[in-house]
Amino acid sequence: MKTNIITTTLIASVIAVTANAQQVKKTAPNVKTTQTAGTLGSVSGIKFLEEIKKSNVLGTIPYKKYMLDNGLTVIVHEDHSDPICHVDVTYHVGSNREQIGRSGFAHFFEHMMFQGSEHVADEEHFKIVSEAGGTLNGTTNKDRTNYFETMPNNQLETGLFLEADRMGYLLNAVTQQKFEVQRATVKNERGQNYDNRPYGLIGEKTNRALYPYGHPYSWSTIGDLVDLDRVNVDDLKQFFMRWYGPNNATLTVGGDVSTEQVVVLAKKYFGNIPKGPEVKNLPIQNAVLDANRYISYEDKVRFPQLNMVFSTVENYNTDMYALDALGQILGQSETSPMYQKFVKTQQAMSAYSYGSNEEVTGTFEIVVRAMPDKPLADYEKQVRELLTEFDAKGVTDQDVARFKASTEANYIQQLASVSGKASILAAAQTFAGNPNMLVKDMAAYNAITKEDVMRVFRKYIMNKPAVIMSCVPVGKSNLIAAPNNYTPKATNPADANMSEYKDLKYNRPVDNFDRSKKPKTGPAPFVQVPNYTQEKATNGLKIISSTNDEIPTITMQLHVDCGHRMESKSKAGIANLLSDMMNEATEKFTAEDKAAQLEALGAEVNAYVSGESVILSITSPTKNIGATLKIAEQVIAHPKFDAEDFDRVKNQTLEGIANQSTQAPVIANNVMNKLLYGANSIMGLPVVGTKETVSNLTLSDVKNYYETNFKPNIATLVVTGNFNKDDITKNITFLTNSWTGVAKDKPEVTVAKQGEGKKIYLVDKEKAPQSEIRIGYLSQSFDATGEYFKSRIMNYTLGGAFNSRINLNLREKRGFTYGARSGFSGSKFVGPYTASAGVKGENTDSSIVEFMSEIKQFADKGITDEELSFTKNAMTQADALKYETAGQKAGFLKLISDYNLTKDYVNQQAKILNTITKAEINAIAKKQLPYNNMIIVTVGDKKTNLEKLQKLGYEIVELDANGNNINAPKEGTRTEGYK
Repeated sequence: MKTNIITTTLIASVIAVTANAQQVKKTAPNVKTTQTAGTLGSVSGIKFLEEIKKSNVLGTIPYKKYMLDNGLTVIVHEDHSDPICHVDVTYHVGSNREQIGRSGFAHFFEHMMFQGSEHVADEEHFKIVSEAGGTLNGTTNKDRTNYFETMPNNQLETGLFLEADRMGYLLNAVTQQKFEVQRATVKNERGQNYDNRPYGLIGEKTNRALYPYGHPYSWSTIGDLVDLDRVNVDDLKQFFMRWYGPNNATLTVGGDVSTEQVVVLAKKYFGNIPKGPEVKNLPIQNAVLDANRYISYEDKVRFPQLNMVFSTVENYNTDMYALDALGQILGQSETSPMYQKFVKTQQAMSAYSYGSNEEVTGTFEIVVRAMPDKPLADYEKQVRELLTEFDAKGVTDQDVARFKASTEANYIQQLASVSGKASILAAAQTFAGNPNMLVKDMAAYNAITKEDVMRVFRKYIMNKPAVIMSCVPVGKSNLIAAPNNYTPKATNPADANMSEYKDLKYNRPVDNFDRSKKPKTGPAPFVQVPNYTQEKATNGLKIISSTNDEIPTITMQLHVDCGHRMESKSKAGIANLLSDMMNEATEKFTAEDKAAQLEALGAEVNAYVSGESVILSITSPTKNIGATLKIAEQVIAHPKFDAEDFDRVKNQTLEGIANQSTQAPVIANNVMNKLLYGANSIMGLPVVGTKETVSNLTLSDVKNYYETNFKPNIATLVVTGNFNKDDITKNITFLTNSWTGVAKDKPEVTVAKQGEGKKIYLVDKEKAPQSEIRIGYLSQSFDATGEYFKSRIMNYTLGGAFNSRINLNLREKRGFTYGARSGFSGSKFVGPYTASAGVKGENTDSSIVEFMSEIKQFADKGITDEELSFTKNAMTQADALKYETAGQKAGFLKLISDYNLTKDYVNQQAKILNTITKAEINAIAKKQLPYNNMIIVTVGDKKTNLEKLQKLGYEIVELDANGNNINAPKEGTRTEGYK
């Protein structure tokens, strides 16, 4: 998958339908009628550049493009289908602009850009957007950094004000204290996503070996810890002055907006920001290898992994498109040679290939996750044999056609959201100087031939040198593919070329208006809750559907309530195995035939399991829904339950269960559930089951479970998208007419009585740099308008928003974590209240103290007037963002069906939000935050943590990774654990 530009194809009908949807004329609040582009372009300080109108040409997204005098590019895409707007500012600076020994600056600055500016107080950026009912984030990759907000359309000016203020007025608000807090936060992020994650360092180590010393891709985006420790706040300010000028940025706005309003506001807020230093594109710098480079490292993993990385080409190179096709055909589906050779035969846990093309160069990667204790040298040999066979056999026209159809479908899904379309425009402008570049991409993808695929295979992969990475379990270096033969040069900060940072000066903007006065917003938009129809088939199947014509796709979800909760304790994991078997062969199709047909249709049919249900997810282009449902019928009504498939699926499940011991978050969740629900409850066991339960399951067990429980009387079908009801009705008779039977009643779930007193349950994860913390208790079941909903209102400022008390304390104030949160998760059944975070190992004890302090203070003293006002505003206005995509609509429909709601419940919730009092919130907090009876679980290094945890005054109970007491007494004895 690309990080810089969407590289997928699109049929003309997609554009036609989208364009038709956009003909609906709605006026954003307080907006005048749009002038012509030429008239607007004649306004001083604004230059009109181009307009792309709605069109049936492949890849077209309508927009208008302008430039301000300071070099800021402004792109506007109007989409009036939902009352929302999306504001994106993309800066053409990523980790590729950093210097030797100064890695991580671009990502570090992404964090600093959220810490307030001259006219936006500390943490206020998050607060303003959240209170407006919006969402926000920022991301950094090798080539760019972007910041974005999605908000109700009355908040457009607020979004532009916020982005402009940190572009023009950040530096005077950057302090040493903020710098240190964010340095700690970035270290936590690195620990969570790299150092403490299995296989997390493969990419970083591979890039150091692939690229020459000083190459802009030779270090990771997150940065090295030693580099993060080396820098100071002045270094960071220099980085800002060099790269964060308006002439190195693109402002993209999409949604229910007026182009005139956007451009005029852009000039107002961004127009006086001085132009920054000139930024030139980096030259293409492809990696050149003269021989295979073997590298390896040991990690806390169960499965050895082989990564073979080949050097290819940069974005927009003409070979990029065929390399994408090669990646999918060689190793991204059940029809691919890699799946067939390694996974189907149970020789490996997974095997795949993919291409990645970026601004300066690109790579092609082949990955095999081996079975335990298997030497990677054997896998490398088998990969090379596979490549030789592929070279001889070649690819077919059908292979290429399936690639085109599936990538076309992927692109259609990008059009489902304003943010998706804005991201495409922003990336194309940033890297090609042309937001409409996607038109050329579409033509290039549709022109790919089988000869093109084989040409790039032979040019870049076959018999070409690669970096060959072996990641093996600790203590098992004997499993590496070959002895290391390459050592990257050690980083020497003295080698950094700092010439472009000389003589930089911060030029504070001079405004002709009072920027300290924040924009006033118009009234919140009226949110149209999707209309829907409900019916019940004669066999008991509930059907709920909602139609819209924004994009020509259909999403269907069949929920059958025979998930994990329906299982007996001795057969835990059987529903998960059932869903896996439904993804295998059917009576009519082999798994390969099924996968090939779905790819050719641009469709997907997948089964998976949740705590409550076995779920069949179906997505299809509207034009192919009939053919897609024929395949879905086989999956749902006629799974083959092949013995060979079952043996493979079962073995993979058992290996996955064994692998959980390497994943601290999974351990923490599993142990917490066991403590919450008790050892005698099915809900206290993992959804995938345990080694003991899955080992004892047979194919007959799974078939019997399907025949007994997979019944229409406990099923709900959700349908949303661009469909004709008659077409759907005639194609689902296999669900409404042929499907019969009645499932048994759900068994009662035994729930352990919550223990009293203070205890910390400690699971040792030796030498882990981070600890996972879970705190909570079993609270209540879901209720859309009752105490459950009011409890969610109560928790919003405690742990439900980014700027909640918990997150601001642990992340922003103390730098203990990358993120901390709390929330209720009830369903039809009682569910838990949980507070959670991954924290720095040395701060485990302090983090527990702060968690409990915040929960206790909120329970004892309640919410403030300011917090209550913030909560009401944020949760009320967030409705505008709830129904944009097919997934969001499907979730809304399922909720309606599950709890027998009418769509009026949304209005009831709004009324509750508007009228709930501080006293009500405080009473709920006292009741629903029983801090003295909450279970505390931590998974981390015992050697580092035990003594400090003992000093907190809690009883310490040591558990293993399965939640068993490792100091459990023999029968007839008693132990209290550590005091």
